[in-house]
Amino acid sequence: MARLATCHTRGILEAGCDEAGRGCLAGPVVAAAVILPPRLHLPGLDDSKKLARTDRERLRTLIERGALAWGVGMAAVEEIDSINILHAALLAMHRAIASLCIRPAALLVDGNRFHPYEGIPHKCIIKGDGKFRSIAAASVLAKTHRDELMAALHQAHPQYGWLVNKGYPTAEHRAAIATHGPCRHHRTSFTLPG
Repeated sequence: MARLATCHTRGILEAGCDEAGRGCLAGPVVAAAVILPPRLHLPGLDDSKKLARTDRERLRTLIERGALAWGVGMAAVEEIDSINILHAALLAMHRAIASLCIRPAALLVDGNRFHPYEGIPHKCIIKGDGKFRSIAAASVLAKTHRDELMAALHQAHPQYGWLVNKGYPTAEHRAAIATHGPCRHHRTSFTLPG
């Protein structure tokens, strides 16, 4: 497990930002923004994709209790289809930042693209969720909140297996779309089987 940096610039209140669900065929894209205190103990924190579900859920609780501020935002399927997935992911990040109860002095953003937010300086960091604690924490919150949304959508649409695949393009999910057709939670701007 990589050792994550506490901050990018000492003495600056930084919020880490990340999203989940960009590559999915169904459901919203969800983003999180997190401001961590420097000494908050988060054992096992890493990029959410590298963690087991139980570890993500444990860390979610610790992050939500211990963060100086955290926020979650999303962009709906209709917005994804209207403005494209990249812009929808950035919109979700803006919504997550807007929901913070503390205004950060800087933003650390996972990836290589971002639209400036209200004059707050930002730095894009490729694979930042494996480099900085605040981005990793945002990764965990985005993933766990999105998984929770997909589990709720699964109750109404169990034929797609979202409880397991979370809307990602697995062979089983593609086969279910081919058999049952897409539903209103599928992204029509993506290439769907059928």
